[in-house]
Amino acid sequence: MSHFIQSIFDLLSSLGYLGITLGLMVEVIPSEIVLAYGGYLISIGKISFIGAVVAGTIGGIIAQWFLYWLGRYGGRPLLDKYGKYLLIKPHHIDLAQQWFSKYGSGVIFTARFIPVVRHAISIPAGIARMSFAKFSIYTIVAIIPWSILFLYLGMTLGTKWDQINQAAKPYVTPAIIIAIIFTLCYLIYKWKFKKSKTQ
Repeated sequence: MSHFIQSIFDLLSSLGYLGITLGLMVEVIPSEIVLAYGGYLISIGKISFIGAVVAGTIGGIIAQWFLYWLGRYGGRPLLDKYGKYLLIKPHHIDLAQQWFSKYGSGVIFTARFIPVVRHAISIPAGIARMSFAKFSIYTIVAIIPWSILFLYLGMTLGTKWDQINQAAKPYVTPAIIIAIIFTLCYLIYKWKFKKSKTQ
């Protein structure tokens, strides 16, 4: 682990709950790793599990609010120019926009469990001026189980928390499958609802 990364984790550790919140807000390091480290802090008794879930949820939603408002008021040109500083590339936004256009607002929940799309999906939601309240609810409902999963895995791994990618594989793949099934159910519901209104 590089000295820079280690110094970030030392800072997160010293700040406790606030460190988890800031780590997820800024996301210099992927959220899965920050949460796994949070799980390690739980395992050594530095923070509580419930407190870490709350901190993770707050940090996660603030990060997504930021992307939503960038999309809403900055639009695609601003994000194409400055998205690289947020580690979001134009093709990530393209993919997220395709998902949002195809599946509608319900994808805000399901996309949170799918790599690449999970962060960028907030941008087309802002560009489309999706209801901020609905966006927030869908996002929070997805962030909570995601936070619980990685905090629990980090807590279980203990000092081996940095092996989170390998430990998470058996859980992430089913989560992706469930998210896809949920999306299909949502689309079927929308299609039936639309069909019943035209009759």
